[in-house]
Amino acid sequence: MLLTSHGETISMKIGILGINPDGWGTTQLESSLDKKGISHQFFGFSDLAARVGYGSIVEGKRVNCGDLSALFIRLIGRGSLEEIIFRMDLLHTLSRKGLIIVNSGRAIERCVDKYYALTLLHESGLPVPRTMVTESIEEAVKGFCELGMDVVLKPLFGSKGFGSTRISDIGVAERVFSTVRFHRGLLYLQEFIPHSNSDIRVFVIGDDVVAAMRRVGESWKTNVSKGAKPVPVKLSEELKDLAIKAAMSVDCKIAGVDILESENGPLIIELNSQPGWHGLQSVTHVNIADCITEYILSRVKK
Repeated sequence: MLLTSHGETISMKIGILGINPDGWGTTQLESSLDKKGISHQFFGFSDLAARVGYGSIVEGKRVNCGDLSALFIRLIGRGSLEEIIFRMDLLHTLSRKGLIIVNSGRAIERCVDKYYALTLLHESGLPVPRTMVTESIEEAVKGFCELGMDVVLKPLFGSKGFGSTRISDIGVAERVFSTVRFHRGLLYLQEFIPHSNSDIRVFVIGDDVVAAMRRVGESWKTNVSKGAKPVPVKLSEELKDLAIKAAMSVDCKIAGVDILESENGPLIIELNSQPGWHGLQSVTHVNIADCITEYILSRVKK
């Protein structure tokens, strides 16, 4: 139950959409909702069916999205092109029907596409590393030279550092580019930024920074999933403001913002619209799941 600004009580049910009902983040969020006595239900996209012209809009054997007060997207998961497009279609349909979704399909689409997100950041006047994206091997080699012959080749879609490769030899670059294009991959090149094997992850909810950590790795990859260690960090107001503006630029209500500290100032590397917070929770006294719950409830209350 929730008390509205008019003193009324309303029944609530929060959906959690993901791929693993026993995942750490999911169980943390469920525990937070339980503490507040809020009903909740976990389900995956495979539990849903969409109907057009008859019956409920989106429902399944175990869930009817029409019964939900809000929907929290824990993880979209991997899938074929058809599956991913359909999952986004479902979120867009539910949004048009008035369901509160955090994060929205629009925000997720923007963040998972590295080029799209980086372009929006740059157009908002925010600092990003020099980046070149192309289907042409010839243009990629040209870009490799323009970027100082020390680049990180990344997949356009992906997270946790998977598929990212540092290249600093033109012969290796030509061979790798040819291999990627043989498999119809896109060539996404980003200048390598010296960063002492560390970066900063900022967790933004709404228009507030709720927690942050420095991730210290044994190599240039600083993902906690790759063995980097989370370390407490006190953010400057400049970095807080930068992270909030970054999340706002892609309309992301809950975001993990990754920032590198370079010789020329901070640079935003990536935005994550479905951030995990296990490592971050270990170095902060703030209960992040509770912050997420409070934000979702505030949206429902409005």
